[in-house]
Amino acid sequence: MKLVKGLFFNLWKLYIGLVFIVTLAFFYPILSILLLRKEWKVATFKVNVIWARCIRIFCFYAVDIKGFKVNTDEPFVIVANHTSYLDIFLMYSILPKNRFLFMGKSEILNYPLVKTFFKKLNIPVDRSSSIKSAKSLIQAKNEVENGWSIVVFPEGGILDPSSIVHEFKNGAFQLAKLSKCAILPITFINNYQLLSDPTYFWHPARPGIAKVYMHPLISKEEVMNSEMNTIKDKAYQQIISILPGE
Repeated sequence: MKLVKGLFFNLWKLYIGLVFIVTLAFFYPILSILLLRKEWKVATFKVNVIWARCIRIFCFYAVDIKGFKVNTDEPFVIVANHTSYLDIFLMYSILPKNRFLFMGKSEILNYPLVKTFFKKLNIPVDRSSSIKSAKSLIQAKNEVENGWSIVVFPEGGILDPSSIVHEFKNGAFQLAKLSKCAILPITFINNYQLLSDPTYFWHPARPGIAKVYMHPLISKEEVMNSEMNTIKDKAYQQIISILPGE
């Protein structure tokens, strides 16, 4: 029985990979054209929302969002736990009206098709160099000033195929203080059960309902008047408070 489950899980991961590649091939020319001019950059976000929705539909994923409803047009830093690749494209279904960019590990630039539009639209972070990391932080601050919210997974990547949330790194909270903006903590409750890391043969992958909880904004006043570690701990505690067993 375990072997049958493992085979189904991996067939589902292969199917999702196929959907991603086919839809990427369709949207890639559109994104490439829109990224030719800076003034078209906002339009790329709208295309990404449509692309992510297509992936959700073809992969039979619904989203159940509870908690805080964002009602501000001001940019903010979005922090969330990270246990699945679902976390990335579901973000477009969670905040389709609040344009945002991702800050992500520069390793993603090793993927040829993804490299072009990720580098031009989002913000790669090279953690091997403190100077390059600082430049990414300044770039993110400039984007906030241009009206973009920034998504950061403060654990630094997918570190565990479960609901365990690892210690947060400082980058997201440094950015919030530097940009004088609010922080929106988000908890992905069960994404790791819907699509685990493809390298784990026995770990689950299936269609279903992604459960998401949005916490109240940590206001920019609180961000500016609190120590960085204080707001980092507050965001961490909010995120884990919704997870099973917490």
